[in-house]
Amino acid sequence: MRTLPSLMLVWLLGQAASPAADDWRSAPAGEWRALFDGRSLEGWVVKLHRHELGDNYADTFRVENGAIRVMYDRYDQGFGDRFGHLFYKEPFSHYVLSLEYRFFGEQEEGGPSYAKLNSGVMFHSQAPDTILKDQDWPISVEAQFLAGGRTTMNVCTPGTEICMGGEMVKAHCTNSTSRPYGDDQWVRVELEVLGGERVRHWIGGEVVLEYERPSIGGGVANRYDPAVKRDGTVLERGYLALQAESQPVEFRRIRLLNLSGCQDRSSPAFRPYFVHRDDARCR
Repeated sequence: MRTLPSLMLVWLLGQAASPAADDWRSAPAGEWRALFDGRSLEGWVVKLHRHELGDNYADTFRVENGAIRVMYDRYDQGFGDRFGHLFYKEPFSHYVLSLEYRFFGEQEEGGPSYAKLNSGVMFHSQAPDTILKDQDWPISVEAQFLAGGRTTMNVCTPGTEICMGGEMVKAHCTNSTSRPYGDDQWVRVELEVLGGERVRHWIGGEVVLEYERPSIGGGVANRYDPAVKRDGTVLERGYLALQAESQPVEFRRIRLLNLSGCQDRSSPAFRPYFVHRDDARCR
């Protein structure tokens, strides 16, 4: 049997592995937007359970060494159910979010057992200023981060529902197919969100979880404003939030690639990876 010359084989393998021009993975690094400047929490707002919006009790969220850190060293009476979220200032609909996270230290006293080595990023969330003081979880979808020998980039659904294969998922959390990562290892993840159509979780260039039609519904979120929880509403856009639930964790290199934009090929604003038309961006 005839074989291809080795250089030709290497070239073909490289072509197969390279993303197409209309794949978001081909976007130049300069087209990604930094959501975190590495120095401050500018552009972000804190909401802790049982605290008013903007009350960053005991500096739960802070910036150290170029990372957003969730810390409990200034708590003097234990965790106290202060489930927290750090919200970015504006909503998004079609995008890819990229970030790195790492767990460290010991879980704060009084935190629930399930929250050990557990955090995440909420997306398609209700606006932070609509979250009531005593509401525990924002109505949102969560890309869940875990360590301790478990899969990561799972999905959980506080006050929401998702579908897989056209069927509603009944479980609150669904595991990904990822391998376990070290308890204190930096892990880079990507969250690909296409409005109310499809969501994919990526690690290391591979999809580890995929689902469709995120919508409002289900339980888990408590003491919310009933006017906000309109069950059956498809979630086409919403806010992003980093989670704090008693385990120290840090986040860095938080970037977003907008997949919504000008689809007029004659415009200099056109990008081949845009999947959602927004002709206002052609100007």
